[in-house]
Amino acid sequence: MISDWMAFMLSGELAVDPSNAGTTGLLDLVTRNWKRSLLQMAGLRSDILSPVKETGTLLGHISQKAAEQCDLQAGTPVIVGGGDVQLGCLGLGVVRPAQTAVLGGTFWQQVVNLPAPVTDPNMNVRINPHVIPGMVQTESISFFTGLTMRWFRDAFCAEEKLIAERLGIDAYSLLEDMASRVPPGAYGVMPIFSDVMRFKRWYHAAPSFINLSIDPEKCNKATLFRALEENAAIVSACNLQQIAAFSGVQADSLVFAGGGSKGKLWSQILADVTGLTVHVPVVKEATALGCAIAAGVGVGVWPSLAETGEKLVRWDREHKPNPENFAVYQQAREKWQAVYQDQRALVDGGLTTSLWKAPGL
Repeated sequence: MISDWMAFMLSGELAVDPSNAGTTGLLDLVTRNWKRSLLQMAGLRSDILSPVKETGTLLGHISQKAAEQCDLQAGTPVIVGGGDVQLGCLGLGVVRPAQTAVLGGTFWQQVVNLPAPVTDPNMNVRINPHVIPGMVQTESISFFTGLTMRWFRDAFCAEEKLIAERLGIDAYSLLEDMASRVPPGAYGVMPIFSDVMRFKRWYHAAPSFINLSIDPEKCNKATLFRALEENAAIVSACNLQQIAAFSGVQADSLVFAGGGSKGKLWSQILADVTGLTVHVPVVKEATALGCAIAAGVGVGVWPSLAETGEKLVRWDREHKPNPENFAVYQQAREKWQAVYQDQRALVDGGLTTSLWKAPGL
């Protein structure tokens, strides 16, 4: 994997951490090492794979050659890293069983820590090793959530971008302020972009907005922006429900991080849609903090990953769900799920083009 190669080029030592190795589907979730029976099934030799070492392990030191090529100091420790989502959870202090996070970036990931390894019999969501030794996570994905919001801003909100620049604020903040005046449910507008995760047969409907009206007071940029934020939260809630259905783990709160969590309205909508209290950290780009924690543990600055993750996280704000809004969103969610299946059928019939399809479909 690319992480193995980078570490090797820096230190001359090969290793892969469990959270990255697990994405191959060849790792034993209990032993956190390569599973011989899976390798045999795939027709692969074990000697072509890097040794598995836990995140935060001292792998080696930067060689003189690498130091000269990369303008780094020779002898600097090289520490085993981890997957972006798993290190993000470490940086958020999401290190104990049943803790839940939504990482809102270009893609949105919904992750739940499991007390013991268990797999989804329907193959809708995947199970990955956490960077915390002995722990696994369920991980579901919403496709292009942040990218869709950027597309909407850049394609339709040139005026708002210009106003925001003049005011010295972020364009998303201005759009959120506009969207806050739109009632929950966004007048019934239903964005069709990412589906819930269906790993076994993963494809999406064609991007579209459904149920628009021609009333400019009710159907405008603010309405569509709010509808997109609501839809991202609805897809997240559906994915969390899938996880709970097979794992038995019901979250009582969640941590929201990444670029999406900068939006106060979006954070509140996520709370209202899921019915869960949402905690937003001070450090929202938490993967970088997780990397720093792993490095610190590797050189002996901190004693353990889990303890340090819990110790360093700081909270910016908390959003509690509004019961009235939750009821509105429950109805909106049911309607969206039904409409989305009809939109997928149009893709099946070759009438529209999928937002994304898994290779081979």
